[in-house]
Amino acid sequence: DTYILMAKKNSSCKRTSIGGQALMEGIMMRGPVTTAMAVRNTSGEIVIERYPTETKKRNKFLKLPIVRGVVAYIDSMVQGSKCLMRSAEISGLEEAEAELKREKEAKKAAKAAQRAAKKGNAVDAAPATAEADEPATDAQPADAESIVIENAESETVSDVEAEVKKDAAKSKSKKEKEEGSVIMGVMMPIVMVLSFAIAILLFFVLPTYLFTWAQIPFPFLKSDNPIIQSLIKSLFEGSFKVVILVGYMGVMLLMKDIRRTFQFHGAEHKTIFCYEAGLELNVENVKKQRRFHPRCGTSFLILMVLVSIFVSFCIDPIFLLINGEVPHTAIRAAIRICLIPLIVGLGYELIKIAGKHDNWFTKIISAPGVWLQHITVLEPDDSMIECAIAAMNEVIPNDESDNWK
Repeated sequence: DTYILMAKKNSSCKRTSIGGQALMEGIMMRGPVTTAMAVRNTSGEIVIERYPTETKKRNKFLKLPIVRGVVAYIDSMVQGSKCLMRSAEISGLEEAEAELKREKEAKKAAKAAQRAAKKGNAVDAAPATAEADEPATDAQPADAESIVIENAESETVSDVEAEVKKDAAKSKSKKEKEEGSVIMGVMMPIVMVLSFAIAILLFFVLPTYLFTWAQIPFPFLKSDNPIIQSLIKSLFEGSFKVVILVGYMGVMLLMKDIRRTFQFHGAEHKTIFCYEAGLELNVENVKKQRRFHPRCGTSFLILMVLVSIFVSFCIDPIFLLINGEVPHTAIRAAIRICLIPLIVGLGYELIKIAGKHDNWFTKIISAPGVWLQHITVLEPDDSMIECAIAAMNEVIPNDESDNWK
């Protein structure tokens, strides 16, 4: 089904706080009151699930500038991970993986049966041949009727056995799903912690040490002026982060399933643009919209990298003023890790500014993110747009509480 929404007719374009995330075969939209996901199942139908958006329950401290960015980032990571895993269930990805596992097990069982059959053929062959050589008698019709009855009884027993096996299989499948849900519930925090640890290693620890090591073969990276040295160090570390980020996105683009997810990303952006333009949310109107949005998560990532360059540049001068010397490499890496909340918070505030205003400053800070979106935001097809519209339909409030503040 195609979900069509009549957006409120506005005389001018609006800025909305509604944001989204591409999922496996679907879209998640997050509004001020409701969060909804629309995912296509294996039958091609759009399945919609809704969750309350709990931002209004936060106290005043958590809504302060910088702090609200950290809270929003953590919240979006947790909610996004849950929706991503749920979309994998709805779209049949987990079922497909389970089916593939069953096929592998069946192939192993078939090979084992073939090996067992080869060993037992010589024993079974003689009785079978003896039975075949027995002459027919006049009593065969009665025997035939008896055989038919036996077969009928056998079939009845087989049917019962089949039903029992079917029920057992359902029970086993239900138990496996419950166990899988428990495992996923336990594994999700572990995976998130590991992912965060790897991100810290790649983006905050490794660049610091890499610069120290790079000064040996490249002495021009050294400077007697501590301010210039701090600038060179920050630019080197920032450039390394950009290379890692862009390289990772580029590799992901080569994967077929990820390319589809990036197309759903495009459907999300276009649908939000269509709503902000005050147009009716249908496939034709959405298709005409731009793909690249200044409030995109991709833009947020690259903005955090740029903010980290500025923050890193300030570390050495501040230490010089306090201690009279620059910090040791290990101390510098530890400080940069401790400053992650500040970097996230500043990146969030810049994204808010870029989403609210359209001037030379916002165009400058949005430009790197827009360039990177050429990798992560692809042109969607009609079915993807339908999912985005379906999700958007569920989260638009009636009280204009989604206006960008």
